Amino acid sequence: MNLAGVVAPLQAEAKRANERRLLTLAGERAAGLDAAREAVASLDDADVTVVTARERVAWGERLAPAHASQLLGTTRDAVVLDAHAGVSANVLGRVVGAVDGGGLLVLVTPPLDDWPTRRDDTDERFAVPPFTVADVTGRFRRRLTELLFAHPGVAVVDVDAGRAECDGLTDPPPARRRPPPAVPDGAAFPADAYRACLTADQADALSALERLRTPETAVVVEDDRARGKSATAGLAAGSLAAAGRDVLVTAPSSRNAAEVFDRAAALLDTLGVATDRDDDGRHISTPAGSVRFRDPEAAVDVIGGSGPADAPDALIVDEAAALPVRRLETFLTGPPVAFVTTVHGYEGTGRGFDVRFRDRLAASDRTVTDVRLDDPIRYAAGDPVEVWAFRALLLDARPAVDPVVKGATPADAVYRALDPETLLADEHRLRETFGLLVLAHYRTEPDDLARLLDAPNLTCRALVVDGHVAAVALLAREGGLPPSLREDVYEGARVRGNMIPDVLTSQLRDLEAAQPVGYRVLRIATHHALRSEGFGTRLLSACHDEFGDEVDWFGVGYGATPQLVRFWERNGYRTVHCSTTRNATSGEHSAVMLRPSSPAGEALYDRHARRFYRRMRDGLGDALQSLDPDVARAVLRATDAAPAPSLSAHEWRVVAAAAFGPGLYDTAPGAFADLALAHLTDPAADLSPRAERLLVRKPLQAWSWERVAADLDYVSTRECMRALGAAYRPLVERYGTDAAAEERRRYE
Repeated sequence: MNLAGVVAPLQAEAKRANERRLLTLAGERAAGLDAAREAVASLDDADVTVVTARERVAWGERLAPAHASQLLGTTRDAVVLDAHAGVSANVLGRVVGAVDGGGLLVLVTPPLDDWPTRRDDTDERFAVPPFTVADVTGRFRRRLTELLFAHPGVAVVDVDAGRAECDGLTDPPPARRRPPPAVPDGAAFPADAYRACLTADQADALSALERLRTPETAVVVEDDRARGKSATAGLAAGSLAAAGRDVLVTAPSSRNAAEVFDRAAALLDTLGVATDRDDDGRHISTPAGSVRFRDPEAAVDVIGGSGPADAPDALIVDEAAALPVRRLETFLTGPPVAFVTTVHGYEGTGRGFDVRFRDRLAASDRTVTDVRLDDPIRYAAGDPVEVWAFRALLLDARPAVDPVVKGATPADAVYRALDPETLLADEHRLRETFGLLVLAHYRTEPDDLARLLDAPNLTCRALVVDGHVAAVALLAREGGLPPSLREDVYEGARVRGNMIPDVLTSQLRDLEAAQPVGYRVLRIATHHALRSEGFGTRLLSACHDEFGDEVDWFGVGYGATPQLVRFWERNGYRTVHCSTTRNATSGEHSAVMLRPSSPAGEALYDRHARRFYRRMRDGLGDALQSLDPDVARAVLRATDAAPAPSLSAHEWRVVAAAAFGPGLYDTAPGAFADLALAHLTDPAADLSPRAERLLVRKPLQAWSWERVAADLDYVSTRECMRALGAAYRPLVERYGTDAAAEERRRYE
């Protein structure tokens, strides 16, 4: 076969249009890789990366699929992706973005007719116990195969038969030359910063970022991949540092922010500013300013004011959509801030950022400036490989438009099973479903699409209004593990896809927790035009009715906020665990809640609810001492296994004396803690939120009087002490024994 006869015209038109092309080489692995080597060898002085699970290749730069993230922010003339060991949707998304305009993405696959049914490493990842590889399907590979023939710019070659099945040619017009960006009149940033921009979009965004010099401002920079948002943020950071300002940069990981620091350093070098950059490149110092990285949790501490000298002059949040809304809100309390985010990306969804965060940003005291980058930098607009990748990975999936569902009520909706075959056969419904799932979580990835289509442990249900998906729930079947695997988990082994049994077994030391079978609610989302109308509750209720006889429990694990805890509590879920550490990205403690549906599920819940009560009694004064009091109130109230308070007669007299007379808290702090815990776990209890926060902060978390008074806005420690006594009066009346009543009568 004359492979050059396919490659040469394919690359020639890619260069002419400044676009990319996709070359698929289907067949046995050795023949496919030999053909890939021949294809890239015909490219002049090509910079080639081969992404393969093979130990070595004799040509190009070899990169293991697990390290494909190293390609983010880089460019290659060609990338070869060996899909014989498996095709991760995440890896595919990463390698596509690394190919430069005029370059080739080479996909080496098994024969396309049997690729969907071949077993590979991806199937191993989706075969969560007790399911096996035989239970995993190949629908995602089937979808990829079909789309290879459905899109322009994609050539398909059968290397075994030696024939081209599709030449991939589109006959595009030559690429237009971009005019160089102009330096705006009156620009505050250096002219060299604007000259470093590659598009007018970048220059406009850089001009907007000049507002980071002004207090109480926020700038939102959005783009799709390869538009230069991070580079522009780096030029802004370098400009601010050159002017003597301290710029704090945060992102889900330091890798995400690498481009920001590289561009900042390059600009400072161009400006002739002396710099000192640390070994990992995440701190650049100038004689008067700096650009420094902190992870999201540490960034909150910095802007929170650990000291005036440490407070930055500006904050840049890169890949902002990959952070939860609660974390983003904390960044509004600090210096001028830029939220830099990808609209359609696997790091996090800009659509979710828009729906979930925009209202809170608008309600803040910030003056907000929005700017969007549309022009690709590395290739021409309308690039066919980008179009193919967006569709294949559903990077631009979104829910139904507002007008088609707005005004609907839960009674208007029809409960539907969305099995993978149904979704695969209906692109419109698949896009609406996945679009809603994207909004349900801030870190939805392309692998989640493959998991939705292929994983045997997942079940999808929806409420549909006039043919459109109004709410969707994704359930993961967990538990039912054999005794040998339960023993392994108890002894520290990790088990995929069984989050709740894993936590209850390995962390909470329950050897039998992984025996009952349950459904964990992995995602639940309601269309943003229908929120707070009861759709989520109706959908959960339908799921409980459908599956309640099949499983022992329903469960959920999530970053706890008071609002979310109350939602799950209203739907019959009860707390059994609150993590002692915060998630470094979200800044939230995770809660695990169960809703029993069988005697085995009741037994599982009962023993863990009792243990949770005892853990919180001691943990709030130790590992959970910084837990938000409103989260503590919510998770404690959402359990119904609390015993009646057990205080001695002497302890009751101490508490009653402190509530109604001259008694002192310090005489028996344990008794006050026990009584506070009893109240906070009592569904019928009735105290003001402020009084309950006081019960959390002082008796349970053992904060000092001075710290509690400052945290809860009491004018003095004396007033705080009096308020605590007052809070215990109704508790003594509700739970107190004869000894408490007798002590109380002394002061009436």
